[in-house]
Amino acid sequence: MEEAGIIGAGAWGTALAQILAQNGRRVRIWAREAHVVEAINRDHANPRFLPGVPLEPAIEATGDLKEAAAAEVLLLAVPAQYLRTVLERMKADIGKKVSLVIAAKGIERKSQRLMSEVVAETVPHAPLAVLSGPTFAAEVAHGLPTAVTLACAELALGRRLVAFLGSPTFRPYLTDDVIGAQTGGAVKNVLAIACGIATGRGLGENARAALITRGFAEIARLGHALGARDATLTGLSGLGDLVLTCGATQSRNFSLGQELGKGESLKNILAARDSVAEGVATAPAVAALARQREVEMPIVEATSRILHEDASIDESIKALLARPFTAETGFALDRGQARD
Repeated sequence: MEEAGIIGAGAWGTALAQILAQNGRRVRIWAREAHVVEAINRDHANPRFLPGVPLEPAIEATGDLKEAAAAEVLLLAVPAQYLRTVLERMKADIGKKVSLVIAAKGIERKSQRLMSEVVAETVPHAPLAVLSGPTFAAEVAHGLPTAVTLACAELALGRRLVAFLGSPTFRPYLTDDVIGAQTGGAVKNVLAIACGIATGRGLGENARAALITRGFAEIARLGHALGARDATLTGLSGLGDLVLTCGATQSRNFSLGQELGKGESLKNILAARDSVAEGVATAPAVAALARQREVEMPIVEATSRILHEDASIDESIKALLARPFTAETGFALDRGQARD
């Protein structure tokens, strides 16, 4: 494996292109915006989505999906809600020997499908893997130490992808738990919005810690219902990503929640941003999936109603605090029986 195509030139896609180019790989990145293609090729920069990061001159940008698809490995870094549309446009150009690495975190809102299910339905012939974990794009692009999960059902392919992606400062840890690696990455974005709301409302660090901990219990219950393993849920793509995202203003989801908590409207917040906060669209998808699986996720439900049903923040907080007291069970034993 020597050649990579990156589908999506947002902050994360650009950071992945950077580390692969630094590893000596041939890298071509696809961007929808012509000015982003021009900036990467001419100035070796992506000021719109990853400002302040000089990019490797070897990175080539294109606005042609067919051209980007001509690679041995395709990293799919478009927002989760657009993944199916982009794959439909390029599936005829994806060769049978091309490996797909999902780098988007979310659950498709209209179908409640995981990203691996979207890929399998759209490009069924392609071998796939999932890349997830606690990653702020700017830190990855600057070469700061980062550890991630690389999930692949075919372990031989997974090992090749680890060698392809890995470097001294970007360390993939391999698992075959594709479901578990996606569950934490999707739900943590919703919980980060909840933590941001609590911070914006001035509820204190105790409340944020409680939301992280009880939010993780919700991740675990949903993960178990989907077939995820404990080791994955407590690992980098689960607990690790949750801890990172729920307490830093670098997080698009946390900062969005913080603005909501301070009283700004969701419409105005989104209008002022170029980047996508995946938790906004994922919240109702997770809530619907949880109801289908009869998994109780009160924090996710409350966050979804605030985002999409104009539920009062203060009334939602009051309702969460009014829930009955219950026991805290051990993680390995909490298989959906306990209730928050």
